[in-house]
Amino acid sequence: MARSPSPPGDLFGAPAPGPALAGSGRASAARGKLRPLADRLRPATLGDVTGQDHLLGPQGTLTRMLERGSLSSLILWGPPGVGKTTIARLIAERAGLVFSQISAVFSGVADLKRVFEEAARRNRTGDATLLFVDEIHRFNRAQQDAFLPVVEEGIVTLIGATTENPSFALNGALLSRCQVLVLKRLDDAALGQLLDRAEAEIGRALPLTGEARATLAAMSDGDGRYLLNMAEQLFSLPDETEALDPTGLADLLSKRAALYDKDREEHYNLISALHKAMRGSDPDAALYWFARMLGGGEDPRYIARRILRFAAEDIGMADPQALLVTETAWTTYERLGSPEGELALAQAVVYLATAPKSNAVYKAFGAAKRAAKATGSLMPPAHILNAPTKLMRDLGYGEDYAYDHDQEEAFSGRNYFPDGMSREQFYNPAERGFEREIAKRLDYWAKLRLQRERERGE
Repeated sequence: MARSPSPPGDLFGAPAPGPALAGSGRASAARGKLRPLADRLRPATLGDVTGQDHLLGPQGTLTRMLERGSLSSLILWGPPGVGKTTIARLIAERAGLVFSQISAVFSGVADLKRVFEEAARRNRTGDATLLFVDEIHRFNRAQQDAFLPVVEEGIVTLIGATTENPSFALNGALLSRCQVLVLKRLDDAALGQLLDRAEAEIGRALPLTGEARATLAAMSDGDGRYLLNMAEQLFSLPDETEALDPTGLADLLSKRAALYDKDREEHYNLISALHKAMRGSDPDAALYWFARMLGGGEDPRYIARRILRFAAEDIGMADPQALLVTETAWTTYERLGSPEGELALAQAVVYLATAPKSNAVYKAFGAAKRAAKATGSLMPPAHILNAPTKLMRDLGYGEDYAYDHDQEEAFSGRNYFPDGMSREQFYNPAERGFEREIAKRLDYWAKLRLQRERERGE
């Protein structure tokens, strides 16, 4: 079968042999040194790819799939700079497929039609095609549907790459025909391997202290391509440059902006992390996620809305002040703006994280809504209905109503549920915070209610 060509792409492994160049060996060497470092370090085999052992290790999903000869259409989901394009190219080479690539950013229906026709022509001559679609999530639903027949008929083996959650970005019909493989953000060990390979390729060490080397890896935020681009800048410094410390490194290089898109999944991931850190009573983690969202450009008002909801949903009557504190923090932000007002929101985050937690009101309200839906249009009991007309009085409206303030303990113990509906207990206060006191009150009133019912002979 035809083999895929060796085009420029992304990285992450040992140097790959480049194509033969015209001219002398010296010219070839000089030409090779002009290639970007990331391109020079592109892996030659799948085993050279770093940071994805769960897919490419001895027991990895892709390894076993290729060993069985059962390559299916795939969606590679992962952050930028982890090797999605490289993996697709190497899969094509390993499986003996012709590699064809398009980008959803620059391609339309006409481009898809041309690619499909070329793949069908190859198929008729016995050559199979691996079609790699970069940023496949950028195709609309109709364009995604165009892949269905060529995948089903085996005209192409599709590998789509996406940085977005496929559950939201791709339609169900396409997802059902592909296996989703998750590529991980490169960890410190994988980033360290890339730096080691870069130093071996250049033939000298990076001009960094050990601490600065760790800082360089942190600055890349798990993006191997970005890491090697920064390393290439450092290698361009004069050979006699003294080792840079973290401060010197920061002065020389710009930190990679943290991944955050206010309209996409990362937005929801981080607000979920903030919410759950507060629920888990971890103020330090909550502050971290709060800072991450602000650093990514999130509107502080959105955060204020979410933590106000948290105060009602996750704290409730365990600390009734939580709502007031959070609302006041929001008002303070509105008056001061950023960045000064962000401190008030940070204070609210810490207050909520350290407050006693209870979702008893949240659960009680849900139960009450279900009961209200199930019971339909039951009328309130007659004794609590107002009776402004004679007819209403004749019908028993307001009869025997007991004004609670006039009763002993300011408690009548009367039934306030509809006639024909048994009493239900929706609200079960937690034994935490202020709700511990509420539970005592409810127990006391329950005993009084039984006593009043006996007195009335009910």
